[in-house]
Amino acid sequence: MSSRERILGRVRRALADVPDDARPYEEAVAREYLREHGQRSVAQTVDLLAENLADYRALVHRCTDGELPVLLTRLLAARGSRSVVVPPGLPPHWLAAVDATRVHDRAASTPQELDGVDSVVTGCAVAVAETGTIVLDGSPDQGRRRITLVPDHHICVVRVPDQVVSSVPGALERLDPARPLTWISGPSATSDIELDRVEGVHGPRTLEVVLLSGS
Repeated sequence: MSSRERILGRVRRALADVPDDARPYEEAVAREYLREHGQRSVAQTVDLLAENLADYRALVHRCTDGELPVLLTRLLAARGSRSVVVPPGLPPHWLAAVDATRVHDRAASTPQELDGVDSVVTGCAVAVAETGTIVLDGSPDQGRRRITLVPDHHICVVRVPDQVVSSVPGALERLDPARPLTWISGPSATSDIELDRVEGVHGPRTLEVVLLSGS
């Protein structure tokens, strides 16, 4: 008997005297919490996202679609990035003016290879204003999860207002739980050791978020 079979056997025995409830999970679990706190306009929701991102020590920028290539070029140059990981579905014009070497998101890439890359640029699935959180789901413009965890500098582009929601419940409605979801609230940081904040332990030390509007 495998460990999995032993654990499942214990679960079955523990649930043996529990009445069977055939109701769907969505009906069986009460969801009476607030869907969002307060009433905000679309512009106010985007402003709240920017405020909370900055509160988490992310660097926030705003630009239009036409200004994005120049902004990304400037951010990567300011960082001194000589190489950048590019997800397969990232719009080509975003990095059209960038001189850095493109590193493609490949299944064969090793952690050591990714650790040698200076930056990564991705899109996102959704951004949550109330928590200052961006969520990646492995879509083509975001790539594999590891490309946003190993390089030390991550630039994430959020299309506003289309990809911005007020609350976590609103985000969950848009996300597929079967996809590899990465929830990011600011740059990687921990205070586990003597309450000293250390950044970059299990993710990028620097997170820059670009709020991209259509005009």
